[in-house]
Amino acid sequence: MSEYGHIVNGVSSQLPVGKVVCVGRNYAEHARELNNPLPTEPVLFIKPSTALVRLDEPVSIPTVFGGCHYETEMAILIGQSLTACSEQQAAEAIAGIGIALDLTLRDLQTQLKEKSLPWEKAKAFDGACPMSAFIAPPLTAELQHQQIQLRQNGQLKQDGNSADMLTPVLPLLVYISQFFTLQPGDIVLTGTPAGVGPLALGDRLQVSLSNTIDLYTTIIERN
Repeated sequence: MSEYGHIVNGVSSQLPVGKVVCVGRNYAEHARELNNPLPTEPVLFIKPSTALVRLDEPVSIPTVFGGCHYETEMAILIGQSLTACSEQQAAEAIAGIGIALDLTLRDLQTQLKEKSLPWEKAKAFDGACPMSAFIAPPLTAELQHQQIQLRQNGQLKQDGNSADMLTPVLPLLVYISQFFTLQPGDIVLTGTPAGVGPLALGDRLQVSLSNTIDLYTTIIERN
């Protein structure tokens, strides 16, 4: 498998590969489908750079920890440092948008949550963030009109729009920057629409972001 590196508009980016800041429960229907309460503010967690792999290559999942679920998310590539930023600064710092899978070891996550323990083992394992190439960012208003879809073996499983985010992209970046400095090369995953579900070895996935990104991948077992 190829080593992960950011690609923007078909060209390798000079941005370093950084952390991935993820947002849980940013779509109401997804929170409900997992019987989670709606948050009053964004729920944040982090995947390390070692979680990043290319989404246009076969995606390997560990099977020894129980079920692994897909969660399809619009991703934001950060091009400038953001600390306690304004919405205007956040908009200027977006270097690209893409689509990613927030892979989740659901059985393990459930066990950890029952013990009130952190989720990292279920969310931040090696390869837990298959990531597409990025495209140059659209107009700011268009960030909240992006269609996010996943088909599993030809069946449409996730079909949501960024307009349904509880916290839109720019306020989300502002919020994150109050706690974590977002550095050039970091990625923000903006939450997943309803329809998440388990993966099986041999699954063929098609993931798309509006009319701009459309790619296929296959699920294989990790050696």
